[in-house]
Amino acid sequence: MIAVLGAGAFGTALAVSLAANGPVRLWARDAAPLIARRESPRLPGIPLPEAVHPTGDLADLAGHDLLIAVPMQTLRTLLPRLSDLHPPHAIAACKGLDLETLQTPTDLIADALSRTVPALLSGPSFAADIARGLPTALTLACADDAAGAHLQTALSTPTLRLYRTTDTTGAALGGALKNVVAIACGAAIGAGLGESARAALMTRGMAEMTRLATALGADPATLMGLSGLGDLALTCASPQSRNFALGLALGRGEPPPDATTEGTATARAALRLGAQHGIDLPVTQVTAGLVDGSLTIQTAIQTLLARDLTTETPT
Repeated sequence: MIAVLGAGAFGTALAVSLAANGPVRLWARDAAPLIARRESPRLPGIPLPEAVHPTGDLADLAGHDLLIAVPMQTLRTLLPRLSDLHPPHAIAACKGLDLETLQTPTDLIADALSRTVPALLSGPSFAADIARGLPTALTLACADDAAGAHLQTALSTPTLRLYRTTDTTGAALGGALKNVVAIACGAAIGAGLGESARAALMTRGMAEMTRLATALGADPATLMGLSGLGDLALTCASPQSRNFALGLALGRGEPPPDATTEGTATARAALRLGAQHGIDLPVTQVTAGLVDGSLTIQTAIQTLLARDLTTETPT
């Protein structure tokens, strides 16, 4: 049986989709409302199928494959609590870099659960689309290809199609770094800079994503797939994206939305990784400045436009 940890919008949506294949455990810190109402407040109007079994007791997940859909910055502290469950596989469904260790989700899992095969689920997806059964394609990344093939079958549903890769680094960094670019694109649209500016930021942001990911050992082809370019295209073009919505508010000079935006921590982590590897990340740099308030949107624009002219290369 699959167990989903985290009953936020994305975790609940995955549980709803996976229920088409059979019983699913859905763990929440407070499972009582889910049990009573059979509906998550994060996904109003989407009832939990009978095959979804909410629980607040981690012991109920012992021996299950774990699909972990919690905020990235809480993953490292959650993992030690899962060691007694002895999961055969643990699949991270969160996007970002751990701000303290600069590790990817699969690296954190490998360190905390030495007998568990780590994997990652990433790609262009909104929780509401998955929960409503709209067609969605994602990347399943697992360094152990045989385990990846098993998980690909177990986690695919009639409306959720998975493509697998062994490049966990590329899939993780694509999913993490596109959130930073999404904040930048939201800020551009919020400030009224136009669609041409958004296209430029997406393209140069993609170059930064590829530069950093390949420096850390990723296959650049992975960045052109669902967990890189695909996710970038979705996240940079819709206010449904929490990262884009944050940028939109910053560009308009409005208070930020009250929601977890993984791109804020990822921007800071990416800058530290870039400094360690000598990688130039100008879009990430100004995005971090916008988020922490050290740059205004006008200064950010001037900073990018005043950079030395150069040739265009993919990275």
